[in-house]
Amino acid sequence: MANSLDLFGIPARAWFEAAFEAPTPVQEAGWKSVAAGAHTLMCAPTGSGKTLAAFFWCLDQLAREPTPPDAARCRVLYVSPLKALTVDVERNLRSPLTGIAMEARRAGIDLPELTVAVRTGDTPTVDRRQIQRHPPDVLITTPESLFLMLTSGVREVLRTVRWVIVDEIHSMAATKRGAHLALSLERLSHLAEKDPQRIGLSATQRPLDEVGRFLGGAGRQVELVDTGERKALEVRVEVPVEDMADLERGARQYSGPAAALGTDGPGPRRSIWPAIHPRLLELIQEHRSTIIFVNSRRVAERLAARLNELWAEQAEVDGIVPLREGRPPELVRAHHGSIAREQRTEIEEALKAGKLPALVATSSLELGIDMGAVDLVIHVEAPPSVAAGLQRIGRAGHRVGEPSKGVIFPKHRGDLLEAATVVEGMLQGRIETTRVPRNPLDVLAQQVVAMCALEDWETDEMLALVRRAYPFSELTDRAYAAVLDMLAGRYPSNEFIDLRPRIVWDRVEGRLRGRAGAQRLAVVSGGTIPARGLLGANPLE
Repeated sequence: MANSLDLFGIPARAWFEAAFEAPTPVQEAGWKSVAAGAHTLMCAPTGSGKTLAAFFWCLDQLAREPTPPDAARCRVLYVSPLKALTVDVERNLRSPLTGIAMEARRAGIDLPELTVAVRTGDTPTVDRRQIQRHPPDVLITTPESLFLMLTSGVREVLRTVRWVIVDEIHSMAATKRGAHLALSLERLSHLAEKDPQRIGLSATQRPLDEVGRFLGGAGRQVELVDTGERKALEVRVEVPVEDMADLERGARQYSGPAAALGTDGPGPRRSIWPAIHPRLLELIQEHRSTIIFVNSRRVAERLAARLNELWAEQAEVDGIVPLREGRPPELVRAHHGSIAREQRTEIEEALKAGKLPALVATSSLELGIDMGAVDLVIHVEAPPSVAAGLQRIGRAGHRVGEPSKGVIFPKHRGDLLEAATVVEGMLQGRIETTRVPRNPLDVLAQQVVAMCALEDWETDEMLALVRRAYPFSELTDRAYAAVLDMLAGRYPSNEFIDLRPRIVWDRVEGRLRGRAGAQRLAVVSGGTIPARGLLGANPLE
């Protein structure tokens, strides 16, 4: 059987063999599929080398080609659902890029200098302009920023894209955000000189063929690479009280800092939190680096503050923790989507560098950020799903072959039952079925305005493009016409007469064009709002 590394050039192969013992199963199978030119969906557990499996072939191909003119330079597009993940990927690409260049110099081979750029909502304006003036070889972005680029003059940069890598695809396939991205990918294919090869990456998805259809859309066959690997898990559910129905019954005795602090304050115990706090502190101090997941930003902030208070109290009792301005250094920081970019970056770097023992996070750290140093994940409350539990616990032991260790603390009896069920599903790999939303017309309306903002369209041509996106593959003529009617100002009653039309629909010629201000409206209103199930909807079929 041929070695998959034989597919690569001498510098790339030499760097990989010096850096790793051997390709992982997903790399072996994934490289062969991608090298054959197939649209590919790679499914493997966290820490199995999926990202390198997707990028390595592309980087090797770029290194073998002469540097094209600036206008044709952007050839690899990486789409991540998380801004923090884009920064991580950009950093991790430096190693293979630098290594391949060094091996080429040793072999006397001239290679072009490859450039990487990140375009997200955090990217400064000056860097965005630099991307437009001097496109990078590899562009890293988010679904929302891709939509904005396609709806502005920057889209010219994307005409030469040949590979599109969609990371953590499972986190978007079952949401309206995924439907939005599916339409953006079809817009990209329409814009590009050649339909880009699509490479999807995921650790948790079922059924695989449904996510494959989502990735490829209509008319594209997607090769599924599933090595059957399952991440080794060491997960337990821990209850820090003797009886969850009677919180005042004899509290469990702890050793270490929990024993010094005591499990409760004065008076009757009316909450389980006073029992959870000391145990969390104990676990943090027993491990090198810990992430604590909670299900809300408010809880994240409060829990981080309380753990730091206990840490300060312990320092005062023991006198062994070095003080800084009369207080010990911070033990825990909160991490969620509302904190500023600079602060978020500082927190992530401190954790990775080993300067910060723990983070209390919401879903902001659920996806594949490279947290190789994390050796324990704690979840307060049951994870919202088996897939989310696998993703979050998987942040621990993010290296190849290393098990993921996790502890779940339920807050009440119902939560205990749910936690036990989720953990059983995690250990058995019973991931929830992915259901792609069908025909979200609000997403369609937003994309139609964006498409019409920069160019005129034939009505049938646009409908054909929309139907190539898997979530809209069954869109009916009636539903499509209803969306166009609404956007063109043909409202069902006079109650909406004050709403300004967004597009002009020439029904005789069958053409669409945007009205003045359509581009600004599309850019300002980009993205989707998560569905919470609070309102019923009955879209046209």
